Amino acid sequence: MQFTDFQDSFRHKGLRKKLVDFLRSKGIHDEAVLEAINQVPRHVFLDNAFLELAYEDRAMPIGEGQTISQPYTVAFQSQLLEIKKRDKVLEIGTGSGYQACVLEKLGAKVHSIERQRKLYEKTQKLLQAMKSKVATYYGDGTLGLPAFAPFDKIIVTAGAPVVPQSLCEQLKPGGILVIPVGDEQNQRMLRITKQADGELVTESFDNFKFVPLLGKEGW
Repeated sequence: MQFTDFQDSFRHKGLRKKLVDFLRSKGIHDEAVLEAINQVPRHVFLDNAFLELAYEDRAMPIGEGQTISQPYTVAFQSQLLEIKKRDKVLEIGTGSGYQACVLEKLGAKVHSIERQRKLYEKTQKLLQAMKSKVATYYGDGTLGLPAFAPFDKIIVTAGAPVVPQSLCEQLKPGGILVIPVGDEQNQRMLRITKQADGELVTESFDNFKFVPLLGKEGW
């Protein structure tokens, strides 16, 4: 991915380094994830009004009632995915495109779906301008992308009431699904691994708060 057309000053790079140091102190230990965070200029995904806050560990509004997740959340989910080079990854909720670009930096081939049309169109243009190879789609993410299944990894960036069955079916044996599940105020981060025989093994991690996962198999 090339960011040469975007202003990425020494100050921005210094702020990213401080952010990486902060994430490491918070328990993010996957050095590949930390390096991806260090390389992706988060400020280009935000409106100018929020540029000064781009490298603070906080979520920011991006329009259409959606947010760009705080960097710790992006790093935490990325770490749970255990991305390997050339993994085919499905992202549910493109949002600003920041998480997708972090996954791309990790070497993944990313397919990302967004249900908010204005946000989809805005982010698609941004990713194209950034020379990103993330493939974006407009539609109901709770149903996944059956035409491109199965996937090595699936990440959901919105809070789900239950784990969508469609996503489990589109996961390869040995694949990992990372998804926050709970009510509309609080969700538990789950990592679901599909065994060779199709059995799903679930691990539970920290609590988070995401915007609701809307769609046929969501809210």
